[in-house]
Amino acid sequence: MLVAAAVCPAPPLLVPEVASAAAAELDGARTACSDALAVLAASRPGLLVVVGAAGSGGAGPYPEGSRGGFQGFGVDCGVRLGDGGRPGGDDGDGGARWGDGPGDGPGEGARPLPPALAVGAWLLDHARWGAAPVEGFAVAQSLETGKALRTGRDLAAREDRVALLVMGDGSACRTLKAPGYLDERADAFDAAAAAALATADTAALAALDVTLAAELQAAGRAPWQVLAGAAEGAGLDGRLLYEDAPYGVGYFVAAWS
Repeated sequence: MLVAAAVCPAPPLLVPEVASAAAAELDGARTACSDALAVLAASRPGLLVVVGAAGSGGAGPYPEGSRGGFQGFGVDCGVRLGDGGRPGGDDGDGGARWGDGPGDGPGEGARPLPPALAVGAWLLDHARWGAAPVEGFAVAQSLETGKALRTGRDLAAREDRVALLVMGDGSACRTLKAPGYLDERADAFDAAAAAALATADTAALAALDVTLAAELQAAGRAPWQVLAGAAEGAGLDGRLLYEDAPYGVGYFVAAWS
């Protein structure tokens, strides 16, 4: 059963090493994400599942310990999913983390985390998450609504107390300089998504149009609809903690509990 959820944006720019000199521009978003993760921890979940778009990577489950990174963005910064976060360094007990050598821990030989899940892993590491085991689940951005809802129901049924960290952005067409250029439909789409996230309105999330979301390059549509399926009948309340479009892309942070 779903007991809580956090919705966060998924741009690699959330990682300060990637954003570099522009890191301060998303300080508000990072703070809101930390607040949303605190809500998850307070819900005492037995399992946390990070959900995000598969991108060019593979859809499906990613076990705890799966590795990812931001080398594709010009930064030698690695992460792993759950149990300590970044590879390398000290594990807190004087020992080395698995990233210090070949074949020395979980995730060896596994497929790398898609960027959205890697950002989620970074957020959890940044928050020093230790409240519950962590797994990942990546979904295709073209996933049909019905399948997304069923995926959410299946994830919620994994444990008695499940929490979701849902990674995804709104429209990438909010301004002339946005990645998808300006589309006059973008503001209304993002306003509807923000209202649904603010009120934990699962029906409104399920009603987001798949074709329109694709045209507006809204990578969060499928993960949000997975959340809608997971939260059906859970009776959760929602709060919108952050809403902005600093680079012409809709970024939202919400907490459901």
